[in-house]
Amino acid sequence: MDVQYELENIAPGGRIGLLALATDFNSETDLRRMLPDGVDLFTNRVLNANPLTIENLRAMAGDITRAATGILPGLGVDVMIYGCTSGTAAIGVDEVQRLVQAAQPGVPVTNPIAAATAALQAFEAKRISVLTPYPVDVNAAVLASFEGEGFDILNIDGFGMDDDIEMTGLPLAAIAEAAVQVCDPGADALFISCTAIRAASIADEVEKKLGKPVTTSNQALVWHALRLMNNTSTVSGFGQLFELQTDAAEPKPEKSRRHS
Repeated sequence: MDVQYELENIAPGGRIGLLALATDFNSETDLRRMLPDGVDLFTNRVLNANPLTIENLRAMAGDITRAATGILPGLGVDVMIYGCTSGTAAIGVDEVQRLVQAAQPGVPVTNPIAAATAALQAFEAKRISVLTPYPVDVNAAVLASFEGEGFDILNIDGFGMDDDIEMTGLPLAAIAEAAVQVCDPGADALFISCTAIRAASIADEVEKKLGKPVTTSNQALVWHALRLMNNTSTVSGFGQLFELQTDAAEPKPEKSRRHS
C-alpha cells in the first residue's frame, strides 16, 4: 500500500526530551501529569548509582551526552530537560547544558536549578526556604547553586535520605507537613527540591497553607520547558506558577527539527 505518513498530529504542541536517571521512579509520570494536551515527552536514561553522594552525582556527567544522543535522533525536539536537581548542583548548570547540546545542538536546555531560578525570579522572590530529601553534603551543593544565582537562602532542611527510589516513596502528607514546617515566615517563597519526590501534587495545597508561592523541581521544569517552546497552554492544579502571565515567554533559539 502506498501510504503518505505524517507526524504533524503527533505532539503538535511540542516535543520535550527528558534525560531521567536510571534509578528514577517518578519524574516521567510526574511531568506527563502536568503537560498540556498536544505536548509529549520522549525519554532516555542517564546511568547513575545510589547512594546519593556528590561523587556519584558528578559521575553522571560522563553519560549525559550519550543519553541525549538517543532522544529522537534525526527528528529532534523543541527543548531538552536534564531531570536531576542534585546532579545539576554537583555538575553545574552550564556544564549540563554543554553536555546535552553536544548531542542536541541548538536545542534549548533546562534543568531543575535553571527552571527553579526562572520560576522564583518570575515571582520576584529573593528570600527562599528550601525543602529537600537529601543528605547534608548534597544540601550544601544545592545551597551553593541557588546562592550563586543571587538568592538569599534563609534555610535548607529535609529528610536526609540517600536513595532516590525511597524518596519517591515519601508520602504526600509527609512532604506537605515538612514543607510547612521548613518554610521560614520571612521567606518570599518555598522551593521543594528533587525530581524523585512527588511534591508537584501538593504544591497548591501547601501554597494555601503558607500564603506564599511554592515551586518544586518537576513543576518548574514543565513551566520552564513550556516557556522555552513558547507554548502558552493552561495548566491547572499545580500551584500559582502556572497562573503567571506568559507574555514574556523566552525566545526559542533556531535549531534543527525535522518536520514531516
